[in-house]
Amino acid sequence: MKNIVITGTSRGIGFELAQQFAKNGHHVLALSRNTVPLEKVNHKNITTLSIDLSQAEDIQKAINFIQSNWKQVDVLINNAGKLINKPFTELTAADFLDVYKVNVFGVAEITKGIIPFLQKGSHVVTISSMGGIQGSLKFGGLAAYSSAKGAVITLSELLAEEYKEAQIAFNVLAIGAVQTEMLAEAFPDYKAPLSAQEMANYIYDFSLTGNKFYNGKVLQVSSTTP
Repeated sequence: MKNIVITGTSRGIGFELAQQFAKNGHHVLALSRNTVPLEKVNHKNITTLSIDLSQAEDIQKAINFIQSNWKQVDVLINNAGKLINKPFTELTAADFLDVYKVNVFGVAEITKGIIPFLQKGSHVVTISSMGGIQGSLKFGGLAAYSSAKGAVITLSELLAEEYKEAQIAFNVLAIGAVQTEMLAEAFPDYKAPLSAQEMANYIYDFSLTGNKFYNGKVLQVSSTTP
């Protein structure tokens, strides 16, 4: 039985992941601005906290819970994301900042806060995107999103090096298109090849076992080429 922290759990992949971990006996701290969907699930192994990753005081609420109740974290899954689809010339500095606050700064802050509770064998998995991979095919309109997803890849590689002596693993899954609500909102006419449940199954297994094989790595999880 492990202690699992997951961000972005109100819908899509995070929502499915939280339930899968809980059903398999793990303790889940589910962090999302909207806690209602998982509250309706009402699983005894899931604790929900309403957290806005762009707000430092909200992140501190999660840290306080861990300090008071768990003392250690085995797996952190940085899954929350924000996507804005606009032509590049229409993107404002505020748009970039809004995306980076969640996709980069929020990832850095929640990870920094949880590091004191990570131990030898702990695993931090950050969900990035194929859009953040250099040389990959990019979706037009996602300049802020894709560049942010590239930034967290570099961040994870750096943290793997910084914490290798502590034997804490940091890995990135750069996923391809998944049929989630976020994708449907940005690209209403696009049909992704994988469901949120299918991708959650993969991430579940990787988060529990991937650190035995990988550290500081970026795995491209996409069934399409490019």
